[in-house]
Amino acid sequence: MQPVADSSFALLANGSPEGPPAAPLANLLLEWGARRVTTVFHPLDSRDSDAHEWTTYASGRARRRRLRLPSATPYTYPLDLVVPPLLAPVDGWFAFNNLLAAQGLAARAIGRARRVVYSAVDFVPDRFGPGPLTRAFDALDKLVCRRCDARFEVSAAALAARDARLGLERASAAPAAVVPIGAWSGRVPHTPADGIAARKIVFAGHLVQRQGVATLLEALALLQRREVAFSAEISGRGPMSQELRERASDLGLDERVRWLGFLPTHADVEKFLASGSVGVAPYDTAPDSFTRFADPGKLKAYAAAGLPIVTTRVAPNVDELVREAGATVCDFAPEALADALEATLTDAQRWSVRREQALAYARRFDWPTIYARALAIAGFSTPTVA
Repeated sequence: MQPVADSSFALLANGSPEGPPAAPLANLLLEWGARRVTTVFHPLDSRDSDAHEWTTYASGRARRRRLRLPSATPYTYPLDLVVPPLLAPVDGWFAFNNLLAAQGLAARAIGRARRVVYSAVDFVPDRFGPGPLTRAFDALDKLVCRRCDARFEVSAAALAARDARLGLERASAAPAAVVPIGAWSGRVPHTPADGIAARKIVFAGHLVQRQGVATLLEALALLQRREVAFSAEISGRGPMSQELRERASDLGLDERVRWLGFLPTHADVEKFLASGSVGVAPYDTAPDSFTRFADPGKLKAYAAAGLPIVTTRVAPNVDELVREAGATVCDFAPEALADALEATLTDAQRWSVRREQALAYARRFDWPTIYARALAIAGFSTPTVA
């Protein structure tokens, strides 16, 4: 077992430099004294960003660089392999998608990476629909699952589904483990003990169809017609942003719903969530929703903030959330969502119980605990985590 403090790491992902699960790992590696940590974040969606950003942390300093290139994902994903052109040798290469894991395998082959970990952030059947692009994706996925030193999945459902799709046999594949999405349960602000008084419904997430925000707006319009006291704040961006704002106006919700757009840092998100009274995650229950195999980070973030959760039956841990985090599960329909939200906002005693359940649940998924275990699987020892 190699101590983190004697090691160097590269973390490569697509998406925001502030986002889980890569950003929490980078923060912890630095806290635990890693000799050098380099983070590389590539564009996830060309509608959001065309910037490639990489930062090296060493000797108490951070050197950050940024490069904008044409972005038409997924067709420009191969550009991720050449930006930056060459990373310094590392002991641990943590890749959060299969293309970047394959890059790590190439680095290992030439002696520039000792261990390569494929940390999958989701599982999506038929990733790009039927055709050669999905076949190529699956072939690459199978390659890295077999040849990496370790593979992490965010849920047992994702692990089983990927094994089945790729025909993986444990004896010939990399050691695999479930490493769920965590939360900074001991470091984030919580909704106050009287947070129900704010009567604020909050949503954080990407504004796409599967997140169910259009249905949420219909539910909010029902609450307004019922003369339930509430306000709502929605953070995030995405291809449906303008359509959803227009729909809210059509429903007469301009005085009730506030659109915050993209919140640039996790501290901003945490402050936003702690100002709420209930966190809502109205995932579309369509059978092809990738959330069925994921471990939605916002549910953990809601719990870490002490928010009672209202969600639909999509996330694989939904029964656990009901049983242990005080969540309410409802049908994916405006009436059902409105009923669940109204019940949450009008029962102060039950709200207080659910707040405490959420906080207790989140403590089980504190990032230091999760990554201490994960790093041990990858061959690195960390300081003792209580």
